[in-house]
Amino acid sequence: MVATSNLHSKVIADTLQFFELQFKQQPEAVFLSPGRINIIGEHVDYNDGFVFPAAIDRYICFAVKRSSNSQSNWFAKDLCERFQWTNDQPLRPSETLWANYLLGVLHQLSQRGIMVPPVDVVFSSSIPMGAGLSSSAALECGFAFALNELFQLGLKPTEIAEIGQQAEHVFVGVKCGIMDQFACVFGKQEQAILLDCHSLTHQYFPAELDACRLVLFDTGVKHSHLTSGYNERRKEVEKGLKIFQQKYSFVNTYRDCNPEILRKCKEELGVLLYKRCSFVIEEISRVQKAAIALKEKDYFQLGKIMTATHNGLSEDYAVSCPELDFLVEEALQAEGVYGARMMGGGFGGCTLNLVHLENIAELQDRLVQRYRKVFGLELKSYLVNISNGVHRYF
Repeated sequence: MVATSNLHSKVIADTLQFFELQFKQQPEAVFLSPGRINIIGEHVDYNDGFVFPAAIDRYICFAVKRSSNSQSNWFAKDLCERFQWTNDQPLRPSETLWANYLLGVLHQLSQRGIMVPPVDVVFSSSIPMGAGLSSSAALECGFAFALNELFQLGLKPTEIAEIGQQAEHVFVGVKCGIMDQFACVFGKQEQAILLDCHSLTHQYFPAELDACRLVLFDTGVKHSHLTSGYNERRKEVEKGLKIFQQKYSFVNTYRDCNPEILRKCKEELGVLLYKRCSFVIEEISRVQKAAIALKEKDYFQLGKIMTATHNGLSEDYAVSCPELDFLVEEALQAEGVYGARMMGGGFGGCTLNLVHLENIAELQDRLVQRYRKVFGLELKSYLVNISNGVHRYF
């Protein structure tokens, strides 16, 4: 596993070098926008529940300057792709997929009556793509933060997170919740965020982890039904909530539900919706228990809760896949593993593992060998540290 401090330095150096190569000058400013992990609270951010994310020390680095003419020039260094745009062009989705995250930000600013001058941008990333670490939120929020700083737009941090979320809704077509963008903007070093997704109030919990570490194992797959499956789950739980609301007038969100309400609505829900709603209600409860376990440094309890989340995601919410289930099952058989679960939207991406420091190398060797034997794929792993949110580097 590569030291994250080395990755931090390399992505900045690579971005600066590429910027100077393209524009023959240095940028006005450089920004770092982090990926995120979610310790627990999967698929409840869009159900007005609680989530427990943290920013990590993997970043998208943005080098930015005001354009010298009427044209914006954006370079995705890692993809060797360029996108050009002028302010007199209509703001609509492009066939260049990554550009839609930036165009979506401009669109959200225009909806607020804010038009920014053309900008030249180079960005590069140390966030593994497709691993469920929310590189999309890092891209949206990093760009919005950079524009806010460069042109002194006066946007509040919550507005930057909301702009990122809406950019993804409108220009990318993924109806994501607010968690990823919020963690990207509000992250603090060695602090996890207990976020109320209904009110956006939040509380920080120390996450120093002592002799434990958070280790990600990347399946290297992203099954094609990620977006369709994600949007379908949203429709299913929205339908389930309406059934609760028809029977109980005091139910406004899933926060107002409990196992007793779920049981009494079982017949109206049917088998499928019962499973989906059961997961959401249980997960909202698990998040607050996990926050207490972390605060009390009860890693056995935290790991147990994480594993329960995986079982719910796999069996009731049906967003796991064979590769994720295999990695979780194998990890839980190894020494020094407190808990393991899939992380993110599902259908691929990473597992998140709470592991004793002394057992990380042994676990890595075990899973690499077993994964190669069963799936014929090389397994990547990432040791991550909880870090600061989006910020200006210089």
